[in-house]
Amino acid sequence: MASAQSGTLYRGREGMWSWVAHRISGMLIFLFLLVHVLDTALVRVSPAAYNEVIGHYKLLVFGFGEIGLVGAILFHALNGLRIILVDFWSQGARRQRMLLWAVVAVWIVLMLGFVPRQLMHMFGA
Repeated sequence: MASAQSGTLYRGREGMWSWVAHRISGMLIFLFLLVHVLDTALVRVSPAAYNEVIGHYKLLVFGFGEIGLVGAILFHALNGLRIILVDFWSQGARRQRMLLWAVVAVWIVLMLGFVPRQLMHMFGA
């Protein structure tokens, strides 16, 4: 009889958590795009209302939201490349764990380049 873990890479280990994070980041990006389309369309309905909405985006909470958005986009893109490698590279399934840690390392390096600049923008430095 086969064990409960046979046949999958994603049961309770790094692969499963990357799968979960990929779906969550995808949904967050989708929600951002939906809001972005709606607020941009507002300019045709009422330029004054559009300006008021855009004014709210200067609030500190939205600055931190932008950091989260960039983090989600970077993770989703890098993990998507990892998924392609797992699916189409002959060594991908065997090396999926190492590929995930490579995604995390590249994501951290890219975020270290973005976050300080965004914080300087947010706090006027």
